Amino acid sequence: MSIAITLLALAVEATFGYPPAVLRAIGHPVIWLGWLIGWLDNMLNTGSGVRRRATGILAAVLIVAVPAVLAHAVESAMLLVPFGFVALALLASSLIAQRSLHEHVARVAEALERNGLEAGRRAVSQIVGRDPDALDEAGVARAAIESLAENFSDGIVAPVVWLAACGLAGGAAYKAINTADSMIGHRTPRHNDFGFAAAKLDDLVNLPASRLSALLIVLAAAATQGASAPNAWKAVWRDAGKHRSPNAGWPEAAMAGALGLSLAGPRVYGGLMVQDAAMGNGRREVSARDIRAALTLYRRADAILIALIAALALCFTALP
Repeated sequence: MSIAITLLALAVEATFGYPPAVLRAIGHPVIWLGWLIGWLDNMLNTGSGVRRRATGILAAVLIVAVPAVLAHAVESAMLLVPFGFVALALLASSLIAQRSLHEHVARVAEALERNGLEAGRRAVSQIVGRDPDALDEAGVARAAIESLAENFSDGIVAPVVWLAACGLAGGAAYKAINTADSMIGHRTPRHNDFGFAAAKLDDLVNLPASRLSALLIVLAAAATQGASAPNAWKAVWRDAGKHRSPNAGWPEAAMAGALGLSLAGPRVYGGLMVQDAAMGNGRREVSARDIRAALTLYRRADAILIALIAALALCFTALP
């Protein structure tokens, strides 16, 4: 049942996204989770480093448990009413970001093409945390492609994996962990200890999806003219483990190798240069055209993911 619900959720989100009218009326699950995480941060993130680390563990437990329990209760109730299956798929679709990811990254390409570097910087600042003023045109394009690759894993493949495996509760728990990592998982003086548990938990739950994402990009490259599946595969095995993130390097390396690019490397956050290994050994001079090529690869990788979930749903339906 959870796999079938996931399949319908993918179809709904790819077609409609998250309607702006719904966002204005009731917000979004990430916003609701942000309220919970922000409240816990304000209430528990005080005292010594040891105390902050201990309360951070408690916060991580609550951040997972509260949405998971609520989602499980909703799922149990919905399955008892007519058309509850459809309602669950609509709820689950809010945890997936196929359409919005494509739209945000496409806006960067469009901004660069139509209005130049400053417009590209403004557009890319909506999807990455690095300093936009430190980016030239190639840096803007690389940032957009890196965000596309990483968020394909975090924003699409991972919630799909957890929805399919554990139902709405699994999807909600994953989204809570991922949101917590983005809010309190940074190595800042305030969150280095308090956010430690959330950051490590995010690394753990994203591990299967990051590997699957890389495989999907490799398969998509095999079906895309101008992309190279062998080079994508080589880049993954050569470079993914060198990334400072245990997960982000996998889809980024696959994307870089497939398109003949070199992504990641040193980047500026908050005025500080952060060193990182390069993903791929191709061109550093990247343009809006490469963003368009990456979006094509992304759409095909996403289509393969949908086909995979459909095949799993068919297999389980056929079981006696």
